[in-house]
Amino acid sequence: MGRGAVALARVAVLLRAPAGWLWWPGLLAAGGGALPPGLTGRRIGVLTGAALFIVAVFTVFAVRRKRYAHLAKAASRAGKSAILQDRAVTLRVWRRAHRWWLLLAFVAAVGSSFALPAAGGLLLAGSGLGLWAKALWLGRWEQEHDALLWVRTEAAVRGGPAGRDVRGYLTTGVAAKDARPGGAKAGRPKARA
Repeated sequence: MGRGAVALARVAVLLRAPAGWLWWPGLLAAGGGALPPGLTGRRIGVLTGAALFIVAVFTVFAVRRKRYAHLAKAASRAGKSAILQDRAVTLRVWRRAHRWWLLLAFVAAVGSSFALPAAGGLLLAGSGLGLWAKALWLGRWEQEHDALLWVRTEAAVRGGPAGRDVRGYLTTGVAAKDARPGGAKAGRPKARA
């Protein structure tokens, strides 16, 4: 990296990174967790899990939204020396940094099924869905402002894209890099006939 160069990761991609890794293992843990009757019985476990799912979706979606909005509103234009990290690299770095936490969350969700069948898995899945919804919300902001939001990679890895180490966001045009507003993978450009 050159002198004065700053490595940047997409904010929406950092939100989407854990979403799938919580959603699919959460559903798997809930499905497997519904098999044993548990201490409370399946019905109580699944009903509790459904309530936890709904609470997790809304809580994760709402947490720090004001901070994200404030950082987005105060964002400044990224300089030419900024190095924009590819979506795939951001996902890989995030996954590598959090793999043990993800494994621990999955094991805890499966283990909780012996007390409340399916509840832990549904809580995990709800957290993933809440993060995905927050990435879509941020994507709408990016579309309305015709800009993509970026954060310094080293700050985001330590405390997340809205952590206390994050001093502000930077923006680029929507054509920068390989992810659409909201962090979704950009489709391949259509070949001209």
